[in-house]
Amino acid sequence: MSEAITIEDVAGGVRLIRWNRPAKKNALTGAMYDAATAALVGADDESQNIGAVVFAGGPGAFTAGNDLADFFAAGTAPRDAFSEMPALRFIRQLARTRTPMIAAVDGLAIGVGTTLTLHCDLVYVGPQARFRMPFVELGVVPEAAASFLLPRRIGLARASALLLLSEPFDGAAAVSLGLANAELPSEALEAHALAQAARLAALPRRAVQATRALMRGEQGAVEAAIEAEADAFEAGLRDPETQARLARFLAGKA
Repeated sequence: MSEAITIEDVAGGVRLIRWNRPAKKNALTGAMYDAATAALVGADDESQNIGAVVFAGGPGAFTAGNDLADFFAAGTAPRDAFSEMPALRFIRQLARTRTPMIAAVDGLAIGVGTTLTLHCDLVYVGPQARFRMPFVELGVVPEAAASFLLPRRIGLARASALLLLSEPFDGAAAVSLGLANAELPSEALEAHALAQAARLAALPRRAVQATRALMRGEQGAVEAAIEAEADAFEAGLRDPETQARLARFLAGKA
């Protein structure tokens, strides 16, 4: 397992997945994605006795999103390699996971740091939470079925501002938009998320999983959106202008 992610099974049948790369504001690498994917797959394995999963970061950052160096490299990788990128495997697993997922977000939640929360059943935010989805600015498209899920959650007009204009929003706005359940003090945030996860884990698991599946519906449409976004994302990454833009970002000149 990468040292940049910790996975801990805590009391009450809860699995805690913590992004732990503070020097890079928890930007996600391939190894981090792979470890998180395995943790989600394992959570659905009844033998592991996991009733809920919590995603958390650290002070100042939930996650700053995908490591841009990995994006840059993906734009020049063989075409058959893109579909098996760790980030895309993780996104697919988010949509397929049957175990309830909770996010405890404080600090930066950029890119996938925002879109992964669309797959969570409960989202709690701290006062420092700052969400942003700058995909279009980078020359690519949203991922994790955000282009499908977000308009259905908050309406097309508001989704357009967040996805096309990359408008940032804070934790209070996330609650107001219906993208988060509650804002809590930073010192209480993770404990609250873990307590809610333990409540979920204590309930009859088949009933919980069946109920969340019924509420979500459209599983095939979500997975189709992920694949359509992946195709458009790859095309964007391979565009020379996008590669030049990413190179400027990596050089700190954007």
